[in-house]
Amino acid sequence: MNQDYSLLNSLHSNGKIYVVVAVIAVVFIGLITYLVMIDRKVSKLEKEAKK
Repeated sequence: MNQDYSLLNSLHSNGKIYVVVAVIAVVFIGLITYLVMIDRKVSKLEKEAKK
């Protein structure tokens, strides 16, 4: 457990923690965008199937 904190502290002291946070944020934004696009396509297909 102490090793996890030392890794975090070393990333923070080197300024790389911001890179890690940015990469995680980009991945989450990409996933959310992908899910929204899939939801729209599914909704469109459902509307077409009801006709």
